[in-house]
Formats: sequence, C-alpha cells, structure tokens
Amino acid sequence: MLDINNIYKTFNPGTVNEKHALNGVNLHLDEGDFVTVIGSNGAGKSTALNAIAGVWPVDSGTIVIDGQDVTNLPEHKRAKYLGRVFQDPMTGTAATMQIQENLALAKRRGASRTLRRGITKKEQEEYRELLKTLDLGLEDRMTAKVGLLSGGQRQALTLLMATLQKPKLLLLDEHTAALDPKTAEKVLNTTDAIINEHHLTAFMVTHNMKDAIAHGNRLIMMNEGHIIFDVAGEEKKNLTMKDLLDKFAEISGSSIQSDKVLLA
Repeated sequence: MLDINNIYKTFNPGTVNEKHALNGVNLHLDEGDFVTVIGSNGAGKSTALNAIAGVWPVDSGTIVIDGQDVTNLPEHKRAKYLGRVFQDPMTGTAATMQIQENLALAKRRGASRTLRRGITKKEQEEYRELLKTLDLGLEDRMTAKVGLLSGGQRQALTLLMATLQKPKLLLLDEHTAALDPKTAEKVLNTTDAIINEHHLTAFMVTHNMKDAIAHGNRLIMMNEGHIIFDVAGEEKKNLTMKDLLDKFAEISGSSIQSDKVLLA
C-alpha cells in the first residue's frame, strides 16, 4: 500500500541552517499494516509523514501509494489517496460549520459538485449512526458548530472525516499530543476501532513510547533521518519501554533519556 524508496530531504541547503531531515529512507507497508513511528526530536518522523502527504517535495527518491507513483503530485492531488489527522485539534475541521456539514464535506471529497440538496435525510441518519460509535453524544448535536466542541471531540470527529471515504493510507501526526491523558486514550481507542473495522493502512507518528508499543502491528524507530529499528508481530507485542531505550542507545550510540520522547 505504501512504498518509500530511498528518499532524501534537506531543508535550507547551502546555508548555516542546513538540515538533513531524511537520509535515504526506505519503507514498505502492506495493506492493513498499522505502523507506529517513534524517535527523538528532529529524528525525521514528521518530515517523513509530510513527505508522504506532499506538504513539500523530496529531493530524490520515490513515493508510491497503492501502485501509483505520487512523488511529483502536489498535496491537493495526493489527498484523494490519503486521510489525515493533525496534532492540533483545531486543524482538520471547519469550526464555523455544523458537525453534519463537516461530515458532508468529507463524504463528498473528490466528488463532482451539483445543485442538489446539501444533506439528505438518508445522509443524516448515516452520520447519526457514525457519531454513535464515538460514544460522545455528538449524534444528538449534529447541528452544533464544530468550534464549540472540546479538543478530544474534534479529534474524534476528524478521525471519522478522514476515514469516511476509506483512504488508501491514514496519516496520524501525533494526533493525541495536545489532549489530556484520559481523552488521548479515548481517541486512541477510537483510532484502533476505526482502523480495524475498515482494515485501513495507517502511519502514526508519536512521541509516546507506551502508545507506540500498545498500538499497531509494527513499530519503527527513526534517528537522524534514518530508520534504525523496525519490529513487528510477536516481537513487537513483547517490547517494553526499556527495550526501546536500550535499542536506541545500542543502535544510535546515544541516549534519549532527557528527550521529549521519554517524558511523554
């Protein structure tokens, strides 16, 4: 479902602020893989995600989604393959529009626009049933403005919107980092349920080691623009936080004990 082949990305080349963010990254995801991506600050996690999303072009290498080479496609043309949930709960929804209107926008992504009625009764029932699965009471507030929702409610709604058309690849960019622990757990459980129900392929960047171990079927650790550790299956299930810290020190030759990745 995703093939990243030898991609490089350097920011501010030729200046004192030159930063080699990605250094020959290779990654293959099969359909249904749920990969969590961990690493210290500046390791290249979000850079890799944004490269997949087309936020910026890579310097070299290729990115292939479901057999389609999207390397040279701009962000808006790549969107038809992707669902995305951002770190900021305020991003990804239209705050001044109703909950049902936001869902309708997501439902119509990539479709031709017509003069028919905005939201049909059939669609309203569909959205109500979808919102019930979140167990947040939003099915009784479908005409409420999204800007009135809490951060956790908005992230849960964004998850529904991002997966309504069953994307080829779901990108989760530290989507619980801005939430309190209890709300973050709720959103992560919702994430698991949606991914499992629709058999989605997902790429989740996180600073939280515990979450990286607990979720998904595969874990990747990055450092200085490289993938330095890739584990799946039973080996991943048996991982502990100490294992990850020890593995990082062993492979990278340094420690992350004072890094945000541990504090999280």
